[in-house]
Amino acid sequence: MRDFMMVEDSKLWDVICDGPYVPTKKVGDPPVTTPKTRKEYNNADRKAVEKNFHAKKILVCGIGPDECNRISACQSAKEIWEALQTAHEETTQVNQSKINMLTTEYELFRMKDDESIQDMYTRFTSIINELHTLGEIIPKNKLVRKILSALSISWESKVNAITEAKDLQALTIDELVGNLKTYEMKKKKDNERREPKKKRT
Repeated sequence: MRDFMMVEDSKLWDVICDGPYVPTKKVGDPPVTTPKTRKEYNNADRKAVEKNFHAKKILVCGIGPDECNRISACQSAKEIWEALQTAHEETTQVNQSKINMLTTEYELFRMKDDESIQDMYTRFTSIINELHTLGEIIPKNKLVRKILSALSISWESKVNAITEAKDLQALTIDELVGNLKTYEMKKKKDNERREPKKKRT
């Protein structure tokens, strides 16, 4: 939502974070700052005030009917955002429990029997993305090592070859997965070639 707002107009996110702009004027002696009446707004004031309504419109259009009931009494985009945060952001304790559970899942992650590299990588990415969402970011070089250690015993020779030939600190996950997929395809073709020979024998 923040990125969407920033693309539309960077000032919209300021309105959500800081609250709506209120045009003011100074009156009296000594001068005292007071809000302007609507009739006293100049063009710049009106444009600044419109930012709040623009941000409200985007937020309301991005939520479902059930959420609309929750934020119907909110007067500003900031109030809407805070109400949505309260409703959807879970407590620190719940988040920590999720992090602990996902960390354990990450540590115990292993390739399943007869699982393809793509399927394994999809499961792995799901865990990493959830951890990232909760604020737990694992360094990329650790992810590469984790994938290599998670491969089944049938991949041992390939793991050794990669470990000896590649700089694991510089190797990206995409390069590693691409390398493993290529090797997987080659293994599959070799097996297909051997199969007719076995049948003839």
